[in-house]
Amino acid sequence: MSGDPVIRTDQRRCFDAHGKSVPCADTGQEGSLRPGAPWPDPRFSADAQVVADRLTGLFWMRDAGEEALPMSWAEAAQRVAFLNERREAGRADWRLPERRELFSLLSHQRVNPVLPAGHPFSGVFPGYYWSATTCAAAASQAWYVHLGGGRVYKGMKHGSYMVWPVAGLPYNPYRWSAEGARFSAGGDTVLDRVTGRMWAREPGIGKGSVSWADAFAAVSAMNRRSWGGFADWRLPGVRELESLVDENTWSPALPPGHPFTDPPQGCWTSTTSVYEPSYAWVVYFREGAVGVGFKKNADFGLWPVRTHRR
Repeated sequence: MSGDPVIRTDQRRCFDAHGKSVPCADTGQEGSLRPGAPWPDPRFSADAQVVADRLTGLFWMRDAGEEALPMSWAEAAQRVAFLNERREAGRADWRLPERRELFSLLSHQRVNPVLPAGHPFSGVFPGYYWSATTCAAAASQAWYVHLGGGRVYKGMKHGSYMVWPVAGLPYNPYRWSAEGARFSAGGDTVLDRVTGRMWAREPGIGKGSVSWADAFAAVSAMNRRSWGGFADWRLPGVRELESLVDENTWSPALPPGHPFTDPPQGCWTSTTSVYEPSYAWVVYFREGAVGVGFKKNADFGLWPVRTHRR
């Protein structure tokens, strides 16, 4: 594995703005560039009850449908406590996964369920699964992840959703020292010391809301004039853009003390939604949701990035 904390997605295909499959060469899309840390091969190892993820160090219940009855957030916590009382699968450290832990499992190449090819899990329901992460904007809501399509949204804690227990040390790839600033700003650019990504200091670079195709065109124009002194800017992949989200704050959901100016409500990624390829993944920075946008509509901003770590 590389030292990159951003997980590479498994998306290998590329699509145009109409959702038609196209050759990946020179598209600048996720399926072409595939930024981030490569997966171990094999990624998962399993016994009869537990699956170990060698990428994150987490341990998951092999049967994602064992707790098949949808339940409220409080009931989910009670159920996990019961599993620990009886030492399910020989462990007493089961818990609800944090939002980013559940997100780490997702495939961006497969749907229904959105899990990597060859995964060893069973009983996966293509619907919403609770995370342990409370929504910073409303304590009555928590984040959940859709295992059918891959969206990350929030809902009232009294709602009923699925439960998939996890165990092991917490997975927090974007932790940084309290003594030092995560970001270093210089002129028009900001370096994220945790991920090794350099971002435009002003998301959108004055373009406002654009279509998906126009976002790629804007980044190409930046490279032609070596904007900020660099000519390798690109549209971020979904996991790269999501790495900026701080789940503990909102409006914007960015780390405290960030140096960015005028963060947009939502930004395009270079990652197509294979659930419906005329849509691409979008990260919403008001609260940190991960959803999709219709590629042809000028509904979202762009946030150019480049890999600074070599």
